[in-house]
Amino acid sequence: MDEAQCTDHDLESLKCLLLDLARQRNLDDLLKLIVQQLSELSSIALVRIWTIGPGDICDVCPMRPECPDQTRCLQLVASAGTPTDSQEDWSRLNGRFRRIPMGVRKVGRIAATGEHLELTLLDPHAEWIADPAWAKRERIRGIIGHPLVFQGDVLGVLFVFLREPPPEESVNWLRMIADHAAASIANAQAFAEIERLRTQLELENEYLRDEVSASAGNPSDIIGSSPGLLKVLQQAELVATTDSTVLITGESGVGKELIARAIHEGSSRQDGPMIKVNCASIPGDLFESEFFGHVQGSFTGAVRDRMGRFELADGGTLFLDEVGEIPLAMQSKLLRVLQEGTYERIGEEQTRHADVRIIAATNRDLEEEAAAGKFRQDLYYRLSVFPIEVIPLRKRTEDIPQLVSNFLEAHSRKLGIPVPKLKQKHLRELAAYDWPGNIRELQNVVERAIIRSRSGTLQFDLPQSQPSAAPPTKSKAAKSGQRELLTNEQLKQLERDNLRAVLEKTGGKISGPGGAAEFMGIHPATLASRMRAMGIQRPATAPPADTS
Repeated sequence: MDEAQCTDHDLESLKCLLLDLARQRNLDDLLKLIVQQLSELSSIALVRIWTIGPGDICDVCPMRPECPDQTRCLQLVASAGTPTDSQEDWSRLNGRFRRIPMGVRKVGRIAATGEHLELTLLDPHAEWIADPAWAKRERIRGIIGHPLVFQGDVLGVLFVFLREPPPEESVNWLRMIADHAAASIANAQAFAEIERLRTQLELENEYLRDEVSASAGNPSDIIGSSPGLLKVLQQAELVATTDSTVLITGESGVGKELIARAIHEGSSRQDGPMIKVNCASIPGDLFESEFFGHVQGSFTGAVRDRMGRFELADGGTLFLDEVGEIPLAMQSKLLRVLQEGTYERIGEEQTRHADVRIIAATNRDLEEEAAAGKFRQDLYYRLSVFPIEVIPLRKRTEDIPQLVSNFLEAHSRKLGIPVPKLKQKHLRELAAYDWPGNIRELQNVVERAIIRSRSGTLQFDLPQSQPSAAPPTKSKAAKSGQRELLTNEQLKQLERDNLRAVLEKTGGKISGPGGAAEFMGIHPATLASRMRAMGIQRPATAPPADTS
C-alpha cells in the first residue's frame, strides 16, 4: 500500500491546533479543543486523553481487579470521534475505560513507561485491542499513543484510534502536538491552581471579615480557673492531639466556640484554617451548596463557581455550630463525607477529597433526638466520638470576678473611657443571679453597665437589684427581726412566682409603657430571655407584644 499523503486540510488543521494550544488557558476548553480538532482528521476515528489523578472511584471502578495501586490512576478527561453509528456518543467520559490503572493495558503502560506506541498497519480481525468487536465494527486499523510529558513528568496519555494508516507527516505532527499539549496542559493546570488559590483566598478573607465583625469586642481567651472549666480544658487538650471528631455540648452562650478554637489551636492542624458554619443560619435548600460548593449554572443564582466550607477548611478544622439544625435530608450526605472523606460540588461529577477535622457543637440533646428519629443516629455516633460538655455559668460562679474584670477592661477600652471601679457588692449581686444566657448574657450586662456608667456610677441591671412586684408575706423569722435564709431552689421559685405575678398584673404585656419589663426596670430582651429559661409563657389573654 502506497504511503498516503497528508491532505492540505489535515496539515492546516494540525498547524492551527498548535497555534490554538498556545492561546488556551482553561484546562477543560484546552482538552476539548485537542480531541475535537484531531478527531476531524481524515484518518482518525477516535481521540482520547487521560490524565493522571488520585484513585477516586475505586469502589465502583470496573478495572479495580486489575489495579496494582489504588492511590492513583489514569482518568479519562476528554474524548471525541466520529462513530459509524451516529447514535453513539463518543464524547462521554463515564464508560468502561473512564479509569485505567497505571501500567495496565496499552494506555496504562504508556503512562508508566513514558514510551510512545505506534501500531498503524494492524489486522482488523486480530485480537490486539480490548474490544475486538468494536474495532471490527468501526474498521479500526491502528492506534497511536503518546505520553504527555512536561519537564520529565508524565501528565497523561494522548491516544488515537485510526481507520487507515496515516501519512508519516501526520504522525510526526501528532508527536509534536503531544509535546505541545503536555506543556499547555501543565500551564492550564497551573492557571487553574492559581485561580483556585485566588478564590480560596477571597473566600477566606470574606470569612475572616465576617468572623472579625461577629466577634468585635468579644475577648477570645478562655477566662476562669474553676474546677468545672479546668476539667473541660483538660479534655480539650487531651483530644486536640488527635484527629477525632468532637461534639461540644452545653447551653447557649457558654463558650462552645472558644473550646473548639482551643482544640484547633492545640492540634497539628493549627497552621490550617478553622472554618465555622452556623448551621442555624443556613436556609434549608442551601445546605449542600454551603457545605460542598457548586459550579456555575448548576441552579438558579449560581452565577459563578463557588467553593464549599469543606474545601475551604481543607487541611484544617471545620466547626459545625448548632449541628442539630441540619435537615435530615442533608445529614446522610454529611455522614458520607465523614465516613469516606469525599464529596462533589453541586453540578459537578469530579469527586473531591476532604482532609478536614470536624468539631461540632449543639445546645440540644442529640442523643434524645436520635432516639426519637429527629436526628440520624449513625451521624450522632459519628459526631460524638469524643463528647465534651461545657458547664453553664451558674455552676462556675467563682469565675465571674475574672470574667467581669476582663469584660470591663475590654469594653471600656473600646469606648475610650476609664475602667469603672468594681465593688464587692457588685460581685455578690452577679454571683446571686442564675444567668440563663450564660457568659454571653454576662457580657451584655457588663457592656450595658459600662454605657450607663458614663453618666453615673457602675450599676448592673439584674433582678436582685429591682423592686419585687409582689413581696411575700413576712415569715415568723422576719417578724421576730431575724433574716430568713432561703435555698437556691427557693430563690428560683420565688423569682418565678414574682415574674408570673408581674405578668398577671400587666396583662401579659412585656414591652412598652405599662409592660412587665418597664415595671421590673429591665430590658425587654432580658425579660424574654429569663422567661424562656424559666419556661414561663405569657398568659393566654395577653395582648400582642408592643413592637413600637
